Amino acid sequence: MTNDKADRLAAIRAANAARRSSPSDAPATPQPPTTDAPATAQAADDAFPPAMALPALLSVLAAAIAGALGAVFVLPTWLPALSASLLGDAPHAYWYLARSSAIVAYILLWLSMVAGLLMTSKLARLWPGGPVAFDLHQHASLLGLAFALFHALILLGDRYIQADLRQILLPFAYAGHQPLWVGLGQIGLYLLALVGLSFYVRSWIGRGVWRLIHFLSFALFVLALLHGIFSGSDTVNPWIQGLYWATGGSVLFLLCYRILRSGAH
Repeated sequence: MTNDKADRLAAIRAANAARRSSPSDAPATPQPPTTDAPATAQAADDAFPPAMALPALLSVLAAAIAGALGAVFVLPTWLPALSASLLGDAPHAYWYLARSSAIVAYILLWLSMVAGLLMTSKLARLWPGGPVAFDLHQHASLLGLAFALFHALILLGDRYIQADLRQILLPFAYAGHQPLWVGLGQIGLYLLALVGLSFYVRSWIGRGVWRLIHFLSFALFVLALLHGIFSGSDTVNPWIQGLYWATGGSVLFLLCYRILRSGAH
């Protein structure tokens, strides 16, 4: 068992022990209301190390960047026949790679949102469980960031888009296809990076700042949804429309449930 896994297991056990012991540890004599027991459980929750070790995350991101840049600049040079296919009169390979990676990144973002919203309700106790939901929330967010990076960089090879690196990385610098919605998607990419990487600095910035950063997830999801609907060429497909309705509707439902449940307490 790696040190990270051992640390996570110990933290999970400490959190579970704090929750189980809080009712029995209450004093027998009347006392003013206190939040010590929840604070103990919260402290144990805060002790959870990130679900993905930082070197592993950096390796995943480096692989996504190297894969995209390799497909754009290296493969056409090494494989002339493939270059003729990729750079022909009507090239579609890069566009297909961009759209497929975008859909995967969006689904991972949705999974992260759903897991995050489940963690704040009793639903997570039924499925998949609090610690599992926490891990799923983090893993989906970080893997979504890797696919989103690949999605952005692979467009360097698309002759229809004809975007350079500055236009890819700088929001609203691209003036071609749907520049407004592309720019909003670029902002969403940076928000995804900010939220995902905040897992690794939570102990430094404090829980309050970390929670404020995490509230940006809702804006991020809306930006990603709008980007996909209005800049994606496959939005006319019924199954893509169904995907957007199902994912957007489920996040809205869980958000309303969370707000109503919070208001009831």
